[in-house]
Amino acid sequence: MRFLADQDVWQATVDFIRTAGYEVQRAAEVGLAQASDGQLLEYTRREGRVLLTRDKGFGSLVFVKEREHKGVILLRVAPETLEAVHRELGAFLAEHGQEDLSGCFVVIEPGRHRLRRVLS
Repeated sequence: MRFLADQDVWQATVDFIRTAGYEVQRAAEVGLAQASDGQLLEYTRREGRVLLTRDKGFGSLVFVKEREHKGVILLRVAPETLEAVHRELGAFLAEHGQEDLSGCFVVIEPGRHRLRRVLS
């Protein structure tokens, strides 16, 4: 599975995902450090990557503005919940492949996740 980590995703999470064997680009690594949310979604769509973010604003782009995407994973994480979110994220990724995530908006939080397919 291939990801793009938004600027707000902590390095510990990027390291966790890379250690699990997934390919992760950080937005800054591909010249998108100052990109708008719309530009990030467009990049992930074009490059076939799932977006990892902590920014709830992507929900509006996906559900209200119906922006096409290859999948968005919203991490609801705070410093004190990092390990619990990583456990849930690891379990989720072990269960779902990239094909499963195309067109989905996923919320990962301590002890649970919610997956919602965006209707086109």
